Amino acid sequence: MGCMDKFEAGTGAGHDSVLEVRVELVDSVPEIWRRLEIRSTMTLDQVHRVLQTAFGWEDMHLHRFTALEPFVRLRPVDGEVPDDLQWLPKQECFDPDDRPEEDLSLEQLFALGSGVTFYEYDFGDSWLHRLELVSRRPVDEGAPPARMIDGARRGPLEDSGGFPGYEEIMDALADPSHPDHDQRSAWVADMTGSSQAFDPAFLDITDVNRMLAKLF
Repeated sequence: MGCMDKFEAGTGAGHDSVLEVRVELVDSVPEIWRRLEIRSTMTLDQVHRVLQTAFGWEDMHLHRFTALEPFVRLRPVDGEVPDDLQWLPKQECFDPDDRPEEDLSLEQLFALGSGVTFYEYDFGDSWLHRLELVSRRPVDEGAPPARMIDGARRGPLEDSGGFPGYEEIMDALADPSHPDHDQRSAWVADMTGSSQAFDPAFLDITDVNRMLAKLF
């Protein structure tokens, strides 16, 4: 059964629940991850906003959701090659396999991906996030649409060149004798709007939840 067949078969997406989702930045070492609680009926354009906030992104670049891992050659399943679909903002849907992210819920995407989905942000730096459905529970009265319950390390800085570039920046920051230390320090201060020392291990979950509460 292909992706669209699974979707058309129904996912039960009309019944709101709370999904516990583990999100990790693929290939991050040390691992950069978040554990989030998100309403199952939240549409992907809303999930995009949650992920931007959770990882400290600034929504400066294009993004997409996929049910299958991108960059992996699709293999036939039961003699058929799965649909290579992606969900984008409606105004960015140009190809036949593009679908509007506003028209699909998070629960529906998890159903298509058998409990694992992917979100790519910035097609140049290619920050690939792997989303895994951990558990599901009924909605508690007064529960926020989205909140972070755990995580590790702050997200990489915008426009840092993917993990190779980000690691080079962190190496220069950590070594005052590095030839690029002053230049990189000034760039980081400009990007963060702060002259305080940049700590890649820092994550303020309370502050993230404060910002998430303002989204909806």
